[in-house]
Amino acid sequence: MPTGVHIQDARQQLFDAAERVLLRDGPSALTSRAVTTEAGCAKGVLHRHFADFDAFLAALVLARTGEIEAQATALRDSAGTGTVTGNLAHALTALFGPVAVAIIPLLTFRDELRSRLRSTSPTGVPILSEGAAMAASYLTAERDLGRVTADADIDTLAPTLIGAGHLLYADRSTAAPEAGAVHRMVSTVLAGVVRTPGPPPEPGPAAPASP
Repeated sequence: MPTGVHIQDARQQLFDAAERVLLRDGPSALTSRAVTTEAGCAKGVLHRHFADFDAFLAALVLARTGEIEAQATALRDSAGTGTVTGNLAHALTALFGPVAVAIIPLLTFRDELRSRLRSTSPTGVPILSEGAAMAASYLTAERDLGRVTADADIDTLAPTLIGAGHLLYADRSTAAPEAGAVHRMVSTVLAGVVRTPGPPPEPGPAAPASP
């Protein structure tokens, strides 16, 4: 395709193409040529919008972490409703969608990409770090409401949830874990820190009727 062909919203089209390549062929197949071929455009289109391919990949990861921020807000706003375990299980299922799971190994073997992302994620692995922050923010809100014990070690619980969740989803050769498996994992990690409401108090003796 000639380089002069206009593409509506080229950045988003390139992101969508990169995600399709990731899901179909895995991180090792993600190259600038693979992305532009998938998008149906000339290679120069990518370099017109990004300094180089690592800059493109960094923007792709940042777009994904931006979505996690919206998920974190929704999860925090759910504090006090439903159950703590159920809310977190639902959030982890959304966090570890197929694209996010495919991006994580991409981060592990592209040193330059990790270096580009250090300005926004100084420590840890992007997506996993934002996921841990999401879980910590929610657990803190539930602790303030009394549905999580006051002595809960949230700084340990949050990354444990994300690490265990990632292990459940990391194998791309098999189907995603069932909802029950995610729920059991969350329940196990939070055992002892989630307060369950006690039974309603027994009604007292009826007051004697007035004479």
